[in-house]
Amino acid sequence: MTSTLNIAFAQINTVVGDIAGNTQKAIDEITKARSLGVELLLFSELFIPGYLAKDLFFQEGFAEKCEEATHLVAKECIDISVVIGNISINKNENGKHLYNSAYVLQNGKIEGIYNKHLLPSYDVFDENRYFEKGTSPLTFNVKGLNFGVTVCEDIWHSTAPSIYTSTPIDAYAKLEIDALVNIAASPFSAKQHLEREYALETVFNTLQIPVYYSNAYGAHTNIIFDGRSAVCSSKGVVKAPFKEGLFTTNDLLPETENIQEWIENALVLGIRDYFNKLGFKKAILGLSGGVDSALVAALACKALGAENVYCVLLPSQYSSDHSISDSEKLVKNLGCLSRIIPIENANNQLLLDLESEFEGTENGIAEENIQSRLRAIILMAISNKKGHLLLNTSNKSESAVGYGTLYGDMCGALSPIADLFKIEVYELCEYINRNGEIIPNNILTKPPSAELRPDQKDSDSLPDYDKLDALLYDYIEEKMSVQSLKNKHGKFIDVDRIVRLVNIAEYKRYQLPPVLRVSKKSFGEGRQLPIVGKYQN
Repeated sequence: MTSTLNIAFAQINTVVGDIAGNTQKAIDEITKARSLGVELLLFSELFIPGYLAKDLFFQEGFAEKCEEATHLVAKECIDISVVIGNISINKNENGKHLYNSAYVLQNGKIEGIYNKHLLPSYDVFDENRYFEKGTSPLTFNVKGLNFGVTVCEDIWHSTAPSIYTSTPIDAYAKLEIDALVNIAASPFSAKQHLEREYALETVFNTLQIPVYYSNAYGAHTNIIFDGRSAVCSSKGVVKAPFKEGLFTTNDLLPETENIQEWIENALVLGIRDYFNKLGFKKAILGLSGGVDSALVAALACKALGAENVYCVLLPSQYSSDHSISDSEKLVKNLGCLSRIIPIENANNQLLLDLESEFEGTENGIAEENIQSRLRAIILMAISNKKGHLLLNTSNKSESAVGYGTLYGDMCGALSPIADLFKIEVYELCEYINRNGEIIPNNILTKPPSAELRPDQKDSDSLPDYDKLDALLYDYIEEKMSVQSLKNKHGKFIDVDRIVRLVNIAEYKRYQLPPVLRVSKKSFGEGRQLPIVGKYQN
């Protein structure tokens, strides 16, 4: 039985392109694992280059340095067997230059190389651009037990049967193996655990042997990897926690579902890694008194430390008194730094300068957007002067329907909550407040408003968010047709209007900062549509 082996999973945070740094991390974990008596150590997919290094793979010398790194790691593999992800060079004249590979390292050398068979090219994945697909299975032996090797998507064929016509699982079903290893870089999304468990259980039911699944950990720009490596056997599925570390099979437990906890962990990790891997320590954001900026401030303080978060209140003549007082209470609860810089004088001066240009027109969106862009100017000026990165505070509902100002409230270096619908923003805030008020209750109960004109409310121009978000989810994430949307939502909402708003706002979303992905269909890499196009499903 494989349970007699001491098997461990290395959920270690890598940096894309840092071949030397990632190699040293691998060596350090092997040394640590050996000291703990680990006999088989599993790393994640593309551990050495980082997932996904994108067009770095095309850089001269990159692949050769990655292969050299594998030999350095292999020398450390004495009295321990290791499976680690890296690229390998295709020696054939035909096909792409590289494979996405799993290396089996034993006895101080490379014992075998398995090349990934199924190369995903959907959503955030684009592996066909870089890799040639493998065609052969690979087995290796540890103390008399035979293991098969797969890489990530190789066990996901059951979730996308229309994409793949064959699977390496069929090949392993014909071989005598005691267990299957899968090294992965499976990105986080709120309900991804259900699909992972289904994939693992499908393979177990087919092969009737344990499946050892080792997943990546850490955030690479907009993509977050949550670890949660797993073993699937006749006893069910047990998992490692959502954190970095070396975990043996004894550390794995059945998982208790807590989606809000996972989303908070993912966003905090995404913010922290974005700053740390870029070499920044401090964040700045505009605090409006609304729920979105409050949530971003709370997440930033947890990710970076309150002392590294600078919140700027930028009230105009239309800002309510409670927007300022609510923001001040939030700042006090969080313990971060803040300052108030009114924009009324600057706004009045700009309107005066534009008086002749605007003559004979009614006040409208142009005047409203001046306020938003003035705030962005101030925030970016402080960002430049102090070396802070600006955090954007847009949510997915607003981004979907274009309810945001280019070069105004859409500015920023990172958009932490732009993959959360408005209702989800409130849900996460309630979770953060579960043990006591951090985000002031008044922020959560007052009607949402941009406060760019007297008595403005979001509901003046948008449907109630519970109805809007339900429609947006079905259109964006489920890709439902307009007719299907009308059948489901038509009695509550003007479907044609909302779909039109989503479609014409594509040019805005192309200019969003990177969006931390926590759903199965985020804006950016995960949803690539033409800006100029007329198709309506």
